[in-house]
Amino acid sequence: MHTITDDLRAADAAAVRATVDLVRRVTEADLTRPTPCAGWDLATLLAHMTEQHRGFAAAARGSGAGQAPATDPLQEYPEAAHDVIAAFAVEDVLDRAFYLPEFGRPILGRMAIGFHLVDFVVHGWDVARSIDTLYQPDADILTSTLEIVRAVPDGPERLAPESPFRPALPVPPGADALTEILLLLGRDPARPLP
Repeated sequence: MHTITDDLRAADAAAVRATVDLVRRVTEADLTRPTPCAGWDLATLLAHMTEQHRGFAAAARGSGAGQAPATDPLQEYPEAAHDVIAAFAVEDVLDRAFYLPEFGRPILGRMAIGFHLVDFVVHGWDVARSIDTLYQPDADILTSTLEIVRAVPDGPERLAPESPFRPALPVPPGADALTEILLLLGRDPARPLP
């Protein structure tokens, strides 16, 4: 039986594959480019993305601690991306408890995959913006992501330095789904990179 959570897993896998395609375009010379992530160059962003895939994959398998840092994200990223897709494809993963350090408590797999989807749609945009290339995920990916993003609380905790998102920005009428996602999470697509 096909369910909404199957759609979520499919959207996440497609979003992750899109980031792999983007990362393949990155050169060694690009690694020092600025990103929309405050204080991070592209090398730091790619290392973070690689480590996040590894952490989510480990959590899906019942172990969330002790992940090795990425030392060569251009080489390591595709493997980590394919690993998380495989870990999320296991039949009962949606109902497993995921232990992710950033949450401080176990969360259900379906929630974790939703968080991962949001993270990688946004980080895909971050990478594309850093290398000045087009980024337009499929409509199914954006629909699933926007539904989750609209439910993300927007409060003072977003001002904390460790917050992955900044306070929401106004969404103009008629904004496309990707623009709405970015603005609701505090990223301004019109703002120049530092």
